[in-house]
Amino acid sequence: MGGTRKAKSTAQYNRVWIPDEEHVWKSAEILRDFKPGDDTLQLQLEDGTEMLYSLDTSSPQLPHLRNPDILVGENDLTALSYLHEPAVLHNLKVRFVESKIIYTYCGIILVAVNPYKQLHIYGDAVIHAYSGQNMGDMDPHIFAVAEEAYKQMARNNKNQSIIVSGESGAGKTVSARYAMRYFAMVSKSGSKTHVEDKVLASNPITEAIGNAKTTRNDNSSRFGKYTEISFDRRYQIIGANMRTYLLEKSRVVSQSESERNYHIFYQMCACADQPEFKSLRLLRADEFRYTSMGGETAIEGVDDRKDMEETRRTFSLLGLTEDFQADVFKVLAGILHLGNVDIRNVGSDRSSISSSDPHIAAFCDLLGVSPDGVTRWLCHRRFVMVAETVVKPVTSKRAVNARDALAKQIYAHLFDCVIQKINAALQVPGKQHSFIGVLDIYGFETFDINSFEQFCINYANEKLQQQFNLHVFKLEQEEYMKEDIPWTLIDFYDNQPVIDLIEAKMGILDLLDEECLFPQGTDQNWLQKLYNYLADNPLFEKPRMSNEAFIIQHFADKVEYQCWGFLEKNRDTLYEELIDTMRTSKFPLLANFFLEEEPGGVGSKGIKVRPARPGVKPTNKNLRTTVGEKFRSSLYLLMETLNATTPHYVRCIKPNEEKMPFEYDSKRVVQQLRACGVLETIHISAQSYPSRWTYIEFYSRYSILMSQQELVLTDKKQTCRTVLQRLIQDSNQYKFGRTKIFFRAGQVAYLEKLRLDRLRGACVTIQKHVRGWSHRRTFLRMREAAIILQQYVRGQRRIRKSVTAAALKQGWAAVVIQRYWRGHLTRQIFRMVRSSSIIIQAFTRGWIARKRYKKMVEVQKALILQKYARAWLARRRFQTLRRLVHNVQLSYRCQQLRKKLEDQGKENCGLLERLTSLAGAHAQGLDKLHSLEAQLGRSATEKASLEEREKKSKEDAAKTIAQLQQEKDGFIVQKQDLEKKLADTATEMKDGFDQIKTNLKEDLEREERLRKIAENNLDLQKEDHEKEVEILREENRRLKEERVRLQRQTEEGAQVNTDLQDQVIQLTKHVKVIPELRKDLHNLQTQRDDLDRRMKGQSEEAIAKMSVITRQLLGGMMEEEVISRLASDGPEQIYEAGDLLTAFDGLQKATRVLERKQKEQKEVSDSQIEGLTFKVEHLQNENNQLQKLFQEKMSVNDSIGQEVTRLNQENMVIPELKQTVSELQRHKQELEEQLEEQTRGMTEQMEEISKKLQMNVEEEASQRRLLEQHEQVEREKEEVERRVEELEEVLRRQKNTETEAKTRFTQEASRLTAENMDFEEQLDMKDRLIRKLQNKIKSLQTSEKANQTPVPTIPKEYLGMLEYKREDEPKLIQYIILDLKPRGVVVNMIPNMAAQLLFMCVTVQCLSDLKPRGVVVNMIPNMAAQLLFMCVTVQCLSDLKPRGVVVNMIPNMAAQLLFMCVTVQCLSDLKPRGVVVNMIPNMAAQLLFMCVRHADYLNDGAKLKSLMNAIISGVKKVITDHQADFELLSFWLSNMYHMLNCLKQYSGEEEFMKQNSPRQMKNCLQNFDLSEHRQIFSDLAIRIYHQFISVMEKSLMPMIVPGMLEHESLQGISSMKPTGFRKRSSSIYEDQEIYTISSLLQQLSLYHSTMSQHGMEEGLVRQAVKQTFFLVGAATLNNILLRKDMCSCRKGMQIRCNISYLEEWLKEKDLVQGTSAMETLKPLCQAAWLLQVNKTTDDDAKEIIEQCSELNTVQIVKILNSYTPIDDFEKRVAPSFVRKVQGLLQDREGGSSQLMLDTQYRFQVTFPFTPSSQALELLQLPSSLRLGFITRI
Repeated sequence: MGGTRKAKSTAQYNRVWIPDEEHVWKSAEILRDFKPGDDTLQLQLEDGTEMLYSLDTSSPQLPHLRNPDILVGENDLTALSYLHEPAVLHNLKVRFVESKIIYTYCGIILVAVNPYKQLHIYGDAVIHAYSGQNMGDMDPHIFAVAEEAYKQMARNNKNQSIIVSGESGAGKTVSARYAMRYFAMVSKSGSKTHVEDKVLASNPITEAIGNAKTTRNDNSSRFGKYTEISFDRRYQIIGANMRTYLLEKSRVVSQSESERNYHIFYQMCACADQPEFKSLRLLRADEFRYTSMGGETAIEGVDDRKDMEETRRTFSLLGLTEDFQADVFKVLAGILHLGNVDIRNVGSDRSSISSSDPHIAAFCDLLGVSPDGVTRWLCHRRFVMVAETVVKPVTSKRAVNARDALAKQIYAHLFDCVIQKINAALQVPGKQHSFIGVLDIYGFETFDINSFEQFCINYANEKLQQQFNLHVFKLEQEEYMKEDIPWTLIDFYDNQPVIDLIEAKMGILDLLDEECLFPQGTDQNWLQKLYNYLADNPLFEKPRMSNEAFIIQHFADKVEYQCWGFLEKNRDTLYEELIDTMRTSKFPLLANFFLEEEPGGVGSKGIKVRPARPGVKPTNKNLRTTVGEKFRSSLYLLMETLNATTPHYVRCIKPNEEKMPFEYDSKRVVQQLRACGVLETIHISAQSYPSRWTYIEFYSRYSILMSQQELVLTDKKQTCRTVLQRLIQDSNQYKFGRTKIFFRAGQVAYLEKLRLDRLRGACVTIQKHVRGWSHRRTFLRMREAAIILQQYVRGQRRIRKSVTAAALKQGWAAVVIQRYWRGHLTRQIFRMVRSSSIIIQAFTRGWIARKRYKKMVEVQKALILQKYARAWLARRRFQTLRRLVHNVQLSYRCQQLRKKLEDQGKENCGLLERLTSLAGAHAQGLDKLHSLEAQLGRSATEKASLEEREKKSKEDAAKTIAQLQQEKDGFIVQKQDLEKKLADTATEMKDGFDQIKTNLKEDLEREERLRKIAENNLDLQKEDHEKEVEILREENRRLKEERVRLQRQTEEGAQVNTDLQDQVIQLTKHVKVIPELRKDLHNLQTQRDDLDRRMKGQSEEAIAKMSVITRQLLGGMMEEEVISRLASDGPEQIYEAGDLLTAFDGLQKATRVLERKQKEQKEVSDSQIEGLTFKVEHLQNENNQLQKLFQEKMSVNDSIGQEVTRLNQENMVIPELKQTVSELQRHKQELEEQLEEQTRGMTEQMEEISKKLQMNVEEEASQRRLLEQHEQVEREKEEVERRVEELEEVLRRQKNTETEAKTRFTQEASRLTAENMDFEEQLDMKDRLIRKLQNKIKSLQTSEKANQTPVPTIPKEYLGMLEYKREDEPKLIQYIILDLKPRGVVVNMIPNMAAQLLFMCVTVQCLSDLKPRGVVVNMIPNMAAQLLFMCVTVQCLSDLKPRGVVVNMIPNMAAQLLFMCVTVQCLSDLKPRGVVVNMIPNMAAQLLFMCVRHADYLNDGAKLKSLMNAIISGVKKVITDHQADFELLSFWLSNMYHMLNCLKQYSGEEEFMKQNSPRQMKNCLQNFDLSEHRQIFSDLAIRIYHQFISVMEKSLMPMIVPGMLEHESLQGISSMKPTGFRKRSSSIYEDQEIYTISSLLQQLSLYHSTMSQHGMEEGLVRQAVKQTFFLVGAATLNNILLRKDMCSCRKGMQIRCNISYLEEWLKEKDLVQGTSAMETLKPLCQAAWLLQVNKTTDDDAKEIIEQCSELNTVQIVKILNSYTPIDDFEKRVAPSFVRKVQGLLQDREGGSSQLMLDTQYRFQVTFPFTPSSQALELLQLPSSLRLGFITRI
């Protein structure tokens, strides 16, 4: 199969790559098929010339195949089908030259080609665009690598490294700088230390002292740098640390032609005339030897003076003091002066320095050293012998070398010192959590003359290449293991032998260090040792023509090194005498440079280096550590650091030597590709399966190759397998992974060829049919025309031959006759058809009309029947309820009347007995007068004693009342605390149970049936506990009320005793002197007042009892305001004081009056009893009638009859209640003693129960096993039940009867609630009931109130102001601003309203489906709702099984549980917050302004100022605490805008008062000018608006790119080819929410509806929409500009379709006019148009210039360069066309040169004045706002 594939690859017309000396590789096309045995291959080059390509017949090496054009220009080189050197080179060239793209992925490497031109792809907007994106989602970029490193550090908590390497001039420093800038931008900490700015500020300093101009680069880094950027646990920068490697010290003293020294020297010379540099005695740069050796001292386009300012600025930014800077400049100036020291020869072996040399003097003055010492030891050297020390002069050459060595050593120490200071400045207090290292290191170097520096550089690159190969190999293996693909060993280049050659025992470095130990060692001796020891190594060679060099075979290329200077550079020696001289310097900085190092300085850093063999230890301090050993140690440390991190590679490529922008030299590029490891990566990938596509990508791309049977399959994976097995027979050419398909090299190209052939065949077929159809149509037209011509010609001939004049006349006459005859027949037929049609229409319309009329009659009758039936049913229901209430009322009133009759009868009997005894005593005469006088005396004594006892009893009663009042207040406080605690507990329990409910729902999928039952039992037990707690609270309240009632009865009893005693005394006086009775009428008047008080007390008792009974009867369904209205009528309205004077006309008439009154009361009670009996009989008759009328619903009627019977039975309970009251009165003393103890005990027990219930809820939320929860709840339940039983034992004797009655009434209320009675009917019934109760009570009064003329009520007129006290200001702000939330109306709802409303909705939904037919008219009230509820209950019960705890359920428990679940579901959507929805829009602002008006009205400046400040502070606090709450921000933005309008509208200024009404004119502010506060409110509104926009942008940003670009709104149009990105494993398998254009539109609709609900002004809404649309357009366009895969014609169609959806949304919301939102999308529209338009001719270029007016030149060129064809039928944009467009765009004036649009741009917001028509005086205060302390004025 492989041979067949190869033969196919070398078939005719295939394109290949052949070697070329000039361009390295060039393309050719095969003209003749290759056959085995051929020695040549016939080719045709691109210029048309033909050639023969020679082949080796023994083992023919066929040329590399070229990739299809559709795969050229890929973002990732490993995505190419054919992976080889020419493919990589060509792909880079196409991207760099034609598309102007400098970055390309090569697996894990980012290849960066230096453009030698400033590009607009590094702005802050680009950084924000790449932030958070996965690697591969956007175009290749250095920011993408930095983001990947940052993301992996945050996700995996592992340190990262970015390795930037390349030749000098390739752009390493710039790339490293951009990477650090990215980290500084995305991880800003917001602290005051500004660590990010310091990290970036270190770059100018290090470039100034470490970079220099070379022949290859104007800003070449002459040292290696590894910068560790430290991050904390929040992954924000907290510091940095820098390590440097192998500074090129030799550049300080020597430079090649056209090169410069380090930049800092030239910067200082440029600033020599500045005052701070005067003392350094600086000259021009060309006057110093060290700065003029290269010739040119200036760089084109570089201002050294300005760079010096930047360097000094960054010194200051890093915190380096001015003194330290001055010291650094002194050292640098000293080096320059040292270089100018003139050393002259004195004879042949001596040298000297003139004492008058100004430079030596300047050097010594600046650095504080002795001139004599420096002069002497530069020209002399001391030798230590065994017995003596000898000082010998040296030659000028050696003296110059010593001078240069001193200069190099000083500069090296200065460089290290500055780096150390920078590191100290970058250290910030705080613990480092992780770091990202950026390595900027030299790449592989080879020059004509290579020395020690190139040797060290290439040694470092060998180590880095080895680490890179191992990492690539590891990633490949992980990818294969992840996809479950068998792993086979891959043969790749291992450079360990080269490394061993350099660093192993007896290696190059080892021999070099050994030779350096010998004082007389020379380079030639060392080289001879290399020849001797390494001659057998295949990687080491001796040059044929030279004995002064050696060759090493590096991984990149062979390099020849010249041995001269190796030993000197490796030793890096400096005379000890000069070092001692420097140590004695008075300049502290210089003296510190040359301090003696601690022993073991190399190992002090903890570096464990294992050399090939143990080195020779130095015997004295003259034998120092060599440069090679230091470099090897630092290299080991670097590799150890890199191996402990996750590496990311950036390879910088230098495209040409001339530094020409976008010029591509293939020779230089391929050399660097070989050196930097890119081709090695290609080699490793090509040996396995380089092309890797997901199944979805393969299916989408190659579905055209699938058959109809294969497309029908639902499993796309299996479809892909089947297709591949059919298309590629050799299974070794591909492998199926878990998520991807792996292809060998060339297989994707083969599939692309098959796909192109299929498309080409389809196009040929389509063209064939279209052309055939076109030719056929042309032929038929020509044939038809020929036939017509033939007809005319033949007709003419026939006429000429056979037609005469007579024949023509006859023919014409026949035609005329035919015409008239045919017209006659046609008219007759038309009339007949018309007549028939009219008849049919008439009958049809009549039938339809009759049918419609009949149907309307039926419907009308049905509606009438239904109306009367429903009215009758409603009346029956109302009458039934009214009778039930009357029964209760009559029963209660009968009991009251009987009790009153009994009391009055007893009183009358007592009076009659006393009158009889008095009459007998009077008849006996004077003989009994003495006894009466004695009795009178005793009576007087008793009276006195009674008065004393009465006084004492009153005092005791007063004390008791005071004590009871205190206890009452205490109980009220305790009650409030208990209610608050219970409310908090209920809230916490609700929250806890909501969480438990969520957890249980997740566990339901895994738990068994038993756990479900246990969960239900837990819920039931919780509800039982809550009910028990509620019962205990109700019992406590009832006992308190009972205690108060008993106290009142005690007072009334004392008052009655006092009255009786007074009556006895009065009667005794009447017996003596009857005529004096009329004189004592004033005493009777006082008695009348006492009687009034008694009657008031009795009326209050009756009202209280009636209220309790009514409340119990209605089951708590009566509203509190109705009860309060009943009680508020007062005894003055119910029992008015009658005129009792007529009752005492005479003592003789008293008996008759009492008898008449008793008789009247008996008659009234008898009539009421008869009425009650009649009503009961009437109810029974009605029940009988109902049974007859509704025979089909007998069960329901029986329930009504049972209900009536049960109510009659319950009426009999009322006397029992009264009897119980009398029993409780007898036990009053016992209750008073036990009440306090019981209340205290119940309070403590309730607190304990609440705490335990709360603990139970917390334990249930934390535990996972339901059975353990069940056991614990059971234990707590038993404990609670035991406590409740103890309480019940204490109170059982006092409340047995009341508990039974309460239970009956509660059950009745629950049943009535279940029947779903309408609230409106209940309210009407309650109103009627109240009126009837009032009438009945008034009929029992003894006398009517005197005729009084009612005072007419004058309606209040409000002024539109709200009055509040100064101390209530915090409450006002708290309730209106801080506590107000724009949700819910639960606070306003009555208890259980949510459940009732929900059930009413269900009922209405059920009734809506009922038709006026059948038996609906006969249904009982609410039967539909009851039947529906029964069905739901039956459905619930059908799932229940008689197992477990189901047997223990109460009756109808399932239905109740289901109803509770529905109620809970309803309540779960209600939020107990605020009442904003229930208020008119902007009501908060209006209420606050009304308070402001009142302060202005009072002319209270302090109050007004305090209120305004409080409002502003409150709003600021709210928006600060809820910065991400969109609804709250929208609410307060609308209210602040309305507040601003109110301040303007009522300011009194004429411009704002034009549309005010007369009443609004009166409401204007009178005393204060609030224009300053208007500005403050305007600023506050602007702040809220910007925060409001930021919240919208934050939520919209993740939706924009997926919705606008990635989602295919037009299915099948896109057909994007897979990009083949080799994404990182951490980035590719992330579950992300999929957004579409619908998601974006839904979010916009949500924002618009929220703003509309809050009453936001339309102009403000339009501004917000405009800002949002700008964000959508800018973010989408920025993504297009940064994603080459999005620049295609079909993607342009998708974008325009999505824009049309946005426009439709604007039209739907009526936002097209006035928003100019579509104007903000113009750049995006033009970009989409640009992707679709033709891009070939001059006219196309002109049209692009005209149409793309909103796009700048950079954006247009970027889109044209990034345009990517999807199929071979599309063509790329020619570079000539791009240049043509660029030329035309040069004439365009103005415009921005930025590539990206600023998504952070904000349009200026305006608040147009919009007056409100709302009348402030008509505004009502919602009760739910708890603003009772505010009064409307």
